[in-house]
Amino acid sequence: KLAEKWNVPIIADEIYGDLVFGNNVFHPMANVASKLGYTVPIITASGLGKQYLIPGWRLGWLIFQDSRHGSIQDVKKGAQRLAQVVLGASRLAQVVIPAVLDPSAESDVAAIAQWKEHLYTQVENQAALLCGLLKECQGLEVIHPQGAMYAMVKIHAHLFDEDIYDDVSFMKLLLEEENIVVLPGRAFGMGQEEERDTPVFRVVFCAPEDVLRCASERISSFCSRHAV
Repeated sequence: KLAEKWNVPIIADEIYGDLVFGNNVFHPMANVASKLGYTVPIITASGLGKQYLIPGWRLGWLIFQDSRHGSIQDVKKGAQRLAQVVLGASRLAQVVIPAVLDPSAESDVAAIAQWKEHLYTQVENQAALLCGLLKECQGLEVIHPQGAMYAMVKIHAHLFDEDIYDDVSFMKLLLEEENIVVLPGRAFGMGQEEERDTPVFRVVFCAPEDVLRCASERISSFCSRHAV
């Protein structure tokens, strides 16, 4: 409704696709716009890297769903021209896209669905493991994820010593002392708008379980060492 009011298109980052946990349901933004009468153009960005675990291929796509007014036809043409100028993925890699997204054989459809179900279950279990372990760390508050491959964790800086006062100081010290890398929330525009905002960091949980346990133990030791 806001985009319709101000006549702006929506760029939907759907790189994780339908990778959701539990009873959560993924609603593509293009589907939402279509149900509202195609009043807002949608440009959807997605790819194979996250959903099919092949990040090194750097292979993705844009889907243009125009409004009923034909608002982004020139934008789509410009994107097509740019894609033909800039060197991208090889043809060998590109032919995988239709084979994965629109397989012709029923056996392939079933195999892909089974593989994705196994993957999503595994990722959800790893999320539960890491979030459960980090939940016990002093001074941290886990925002349990509904999908994807990472979790956001709040840092209650007033529960730590003077060396930890925001997300960047937490990240730097954690790297120096425990060799653990997390991303500060400000990299995603979180926890920095106001002084009263709680700083956060992002941590991924797609590593093997033994690595997640080791990492959580180091983070726990770090938090205990700097706790007041």
